[in-house]
Amino acid sequence: MALLITDECINCDVCEPECPNDAIYQGKVIYEIHPDRCTECVGHFDEPQCVAVCPVACIIKDPKHPESSEELQLKYQALMKHK
Repeated sequence: MALLITDECINCDVCEPECPNDAIYQGKVIYEIHPDRCTECVGHFDEPQCVAVCPVACIIKDPKHPESSEELQLKYQALMKHK
């Protein structure tokens, strides 16, 4: 499942540099996550780094983008081919 930043985001800027897939970006109001680039850090770390550093716990699993661990691994592999 890709992750989602909720509107509780305080724009503290700590999540964006932690994302190994460059999936996090500054939206019009709050930070947002490109679901096609988010692997929940599968392939890089044991836990999503944005979730680990978020001071307000506003990053959740995106119910609109359900993915299994295997699907996240395949997405990670595809992203690494294009780097």
